[in-house]
Amino acid sequence: MEEPAKYLLFHGVIILLFALLAGFPYARSILKKEAENIIFAWRVAHSALIMGAILMLALVPILSYLNVELKVLWIISGLFIISGYTFLFALYLGPIVGHRGLYYGKEFSAKLVYLGNSIGALTSLLGTLLLLYASWKSL
Repeated sequence: MEEPAKYLLFHGVIILLFALLAGFPYARSILKKEAENIIFAWRVAHSALIMGAILMLALVPILSYLNVELKVLWIISGLFIISGYTFLFALYLGPIVGHRGLYYGKEFSAKLVYLGNSIGALTSLLGTLLLLYASWKSL
């Protein structure tokens, strides 16, 4: 297994752990009958982080089949790792501070959630585009 794949695996498992742990505040918010937007935010955190972690884990074996330079594999891995952690940050912080991160709000906490979501989305997109390039070069 290539070194970038090992790092992607390790960090994917960490993201998966935190994704599963987000199920506890999700369940607590349901049981305490908190506001619907808080319940929804924890549901999104729980499910979206699981999906992101599964994506990272699914990419691990794929990296071995790409015929590109090692630095390209590192960049792909790095982009998805950054994406995973920034989404983890934003999706955990969002329900705690009551912001969804869909716009750059006035409060500092709203700005943090928005920046986390924005960086997560941008690095995911760049990682996917680079993965597309690497796949094309490997044909």
